[in-house]
Amino acid sequence: MFKTVQNQFNKTADLIDLNPNIRKILAITNNELIVHFPVKMDNGKVEIFTGYRVQHNNALGPYKGGLRYHPTVDVDAAKALAMWMTWKTSLAGLPYGGAKGGIQIDPRNYSLSELERITRRFTYALGENIGPEHDIPAPDVNTNAQTMAWIADTYMSTKSTSERSQNQHVVTGKPVGSGGLEGRDRATGFGVFLCIKLYFEALGETLNGKTFNVQGFGNVGYWASHFLVQEGAKLLSVQDAHATIFNSEGIDVESLFEHSKPRKGSIEGFSEAKEIDPEEFFGLACDILIPAALGNQITEDNAYKIQAKLIAEGANGPTNDEGESILLERGIPIIPDILCNSGGVIGSYFEWLQNRNGELWQLDEVMEKLEKKITQVFKNVAAEVDQRQVDWRTAAYIIAIARIEMAYVQRGIFP
Repeated sequence: MFKTVQNQFNKTADLIDLNPNIRKILAITNNELIVHFPVKMDNGKVEIFTGYRVQHNNALGPYKGGLRYHPTVDVDAAKALAMWMTWKTSLAGLPYGGAKGGIQIDPRNYSLSELERITRRFTYALGENIGPEHDIPAPDVNTNAQTMAWIADTYMSTKSTSERSQNQHVVTGKPVGSGGLEGRDRATGFGVFLCIKLYFEALGETLNGKTFNVQGFGNVGYWASHFLVQEGAKLLSVQDAHATIFNSEGIDVESLFEHSKPRKGSIEGFSEAKEIDPEEFFGLACDILIPAALGNQITEDNAYKIQAKLIAEGANGPTNDEGESILLERGIPIIPDILCNSGGVIGSYFEWLQNRNGELWQLDEVMEKLEKKITQVFKNVAAEVDQRQVDWRTAAYIIAIARIEMAYVQRGIFP
């Protein structure tokens, strides 16, 4: 993924003739933190874990980005994801920079109490490298509101009593009862849905009768599907790490969600659809394909199979350079991750503001603000596509990088 994000950045920098000094700054990360920490397991034995936090750029504001728990987490993956977060927050017009990180772990191998101890010890190891005005983590792959609650509690416990209330917004994506935002759980998936809806509206079409396939049925995949079917779209196929299912008559999103909940999110064994070979997934005909799992899923090995009319990137970096080239040559447009899944970080910004100002926002207010913000960002990118006659990713990158360039030009570079 790091190679992909570098290539995307260099392509845009060449296109807009980016200031060479600013190009040097944005091409590298500001900080790369690797921590090793011990945790006592339920059986009394101690395991050593490795955690990462990469802070790419903070020209526009505090670092912002998720923490994921996955075996693929390493410093290069965190660097790529952190750079994407910088572009994403800039494109959305938020006062944030970009960061990312996590722990190299498969959480399915640990009990809830072990995950709590791992999370708290990781937070303690990060120390002052995170903070509500410095670096604000959020949920990502295999982390959730509970994970954020543990981080917030651990971080605040290191502060004096008078300071604790001022540090609640050290993370976003918390449970609503612990300072979280109503609707934050659905914000990313809603953003994916809304971008798709706006795309077809621009063509004079609706979502009614459109078919879609989803890779990944976690928070993003579920909520995107939930909102799409409400508009009359039909879910045909879902793929996760355990199974690939298909039903030509349509898959009931809520039934699949209820099936997956007690199975740690797994769709395996769903009786209302047949399981098919995972290799068939990308070749299934549909109007919309939503990769909402991990990075580097659409590549030169499978892009030629895709029959969708639109790719909507719910995950970060799901399409590599070679795969994207094939899709664009075939006339299949891609709504890029930094636009398509930006609902999550926009929702995080709302939560951060809510905590910072001591406010409580209602769900309908949050969703109205979210829709207004995403719609404006989408229209900005669409205008750039039309004006420059470029693909959607290039247009989004132009807007994002130009905004950061302007900040450096106006402020100067210290000293």
